[in-house]
Amino acid sequence: MTVRPETRYPGPTLCSRARWLLHASPADYLLAASVASASLPVVGKQLEPLGGYTAMGVWGARVIPEMLSATVRSWFTPGIGEIRQQERDKTHAVSDAALRGVVPAEDLDIEWPVPEKAPPLWNALKHRRHLHRASVRYGDDPEQLLDVWRRTDLPAGPAPVMIFVPGGAWVHGSRILQGYALMSHLADLGWVCLSIDYRVSPSHRWPQHMVDIKAAIAWARANVDKFGGDRDFVTIAGCSAGGHLAALAGLTAGDPEFQGHLPDGSDTSVDAVVGIYGRYDWEDRSTAERARFVEFLERVVVNKKIKRHPEIFHNASPIHRVHSEAPPFLVIHGSADTVIPVAQARSFVERLRAESRSVVSYVELPGAGHGFDMTDGARTGSMATAIGLFLNQIHRTRNMMRAKEVV
Repeated sequence: MTVRPETRYPGPTLCSRARWLLHASPADYLLAASVASASLPVVGKQLEPLGGYTAMGVWGARVIPEMLSATVRSWFTPGIGEIRQQERDKTHAVSDAALRGVVPAEDLDIEWPVPEKAPPLWNALKHRRHLHRASVRYGDDPEQLLDVWRRTDLPAGPAPVMIFVPGGAWVHGSRILQGYALMSHLADLGWVCLSIDYRVSPSHRWPQHMVDIKAAIAWARANVDKFGGDRDFVTIAGCSAGGHLAALAGLTAGDPEFQGHLPDGSDTSVDAVVGIYGRYDWEDRSTAERARFVEFLERVVVNKKIKRHPEIFHNASPIHRVHSEAPPFLVIHGSADTVIPVAQARSFVERLRAESRSVVSYVELPGAGHGFDMTDGARTGSMATAIGLFLNQIHRTRNMMRAKEVV
């Protein structure tokens, strides 16, 4: 059942509350109750996750039917097994082609990882060998925590840094299990990785998510040297909602709308961005899928209507924040993503290439779906390798520029 945007939460007046009661659905009642319970003294923090579970249910009601429909259709496609194998076999070639012209040819002349049959999640414990320090505070709120990933034997000199932003539809922002294969690979290459938690809806409304991301960047710029990282080279990556947040962070350095209570002069710029199956447009309602997504934002994440507050949705859309001074971008998306269709990534990359003066690379993985980095062992290793090649090249280029400046 479609719920109109005005049925999100009861307003402050008696009349608005009456209208809300008339139109609200059971999901709206649950969301309102969870938000109210989270504000209770003493027990509120313990009840806050209930809001996230309810919100995930609302999100799932929108995306699961389409996912199931696509899955069923694929079952009845003649030769689907052979088609999927052919698509997976193209992973290395597609990644190589996307990096040509950005990464030197000799660096691409490598043995790409062997596809694994087991889902990457099964290797979580193996990847965690590089978890150096857990639950480091990057802000004053108890939820502003990060994990530090690095080798015990970091090479001499400050190491390049990547901040990883987990996904979860803006209602779940846990660093547990997400990004493990990527951070493990980068740590092997001598990077310091910071995997962060951030505050989420419905208990925390937009733009609190972005404010936390900015706080984490500022913390890294000021403190990551304590863990062997280079404060002067900080990149950011994210998956799904995290891909949106990472992209927006990269395009809005110093934007007061998202700086929160950071001290004046806090550096929230990043040196490169990796967006992995991200959502880059918050206001486009040109398809049924995009209209459902905007309605979800209105009800759960923003708690405001796009009709009355179009500037909020516009300013939260990375595709509308692209500019000539954007940092280097690597965008990765699966062609068979039914949660965030690949057209989102294609449009975003097109805008970046038209306006940004920095490097823009795009990897479109044939047949890959949403969350492939956690479920598809045939692609995860190649994705991590491609990201490592891209970020290492950006780091080398930046070091060369620094050396020229010194000379």
